[in-house]
Amino acid sequence: CVTSDVQAACQDPTVTQELLKEGFHRDLLVKVELGEDAGGCAVAARIHLPRGVYVDPYELAMLQQHNVTKAALIPEAVDVEAPEYQATEAVLLLELEADPGRARRFGAAVPLHARYHRPATQSQTASVPLGSPEVLLCCCHRHLAAECWEPVEVGVPCSAETNIPCQWHRTTHRPAREELVLEVPVGLREHSSLVCAVTLLTTLLCAGLILAATYRHGHFS
Repeated sequence: CVTSDVQAACQDPTVTQELLKEGFHRDLLVKVELGEDAGGCAVAARIHLPRGVYVDPYELAMLQQHNVTKAALIPEAVDVEAPEYQATEAVLLLELEADPGRARRFGAAVPLHARYHRPATQSQTASVPLGSPEVLLCCCHRHLAAECWEPVEVGVPCSAETNIPCQWHRTTHRPAREELVLEVPVGLREHSSLVCAVTLLTTLLCAGLILAATYRHGHFS
């Protein structure tokens, strides 16, 4: 009965995420609707990035420079050229902006890129599941209910505009939500010989054209 009362009092946030655009370069849109008013609090989504996707830190820095997106990557160094089977997982802390029309609704978008995968034997797509983000709150001038929110260690300040030490909190009750799955196009192993042969012939042809142009128009001393 006590557990039921606590769960009834703690209104879990509603989290939705959507992939915009097509292909390898997408936009991940995250929306959160809180069960209570979060006036004066910073709201963020902690997103687990599996090996099959990545966020470009250079692109992220440019967006933050133009005040388009506020986010932090953990770890900060990301190998954007690594294929899926050589990459490592990462965590993105994305600050959410308040919806002017609704006080409890927040949202933000961030560019998300798919990595190249190994060739498959049958299917021409690889599935990359994106779990539901974790909602975090940071309130410098407000007390959060202990039965609904618990402290969590996050190595990012609540706001870059203030030096006041604040504590991030997450919900104590995590509702079950459906995963978002990104389908990445992959090649077939049976086409490996053909792809290698065409690539080699194209490389030799281009090298020959460059050498011929150099010999014809070059000035040699």
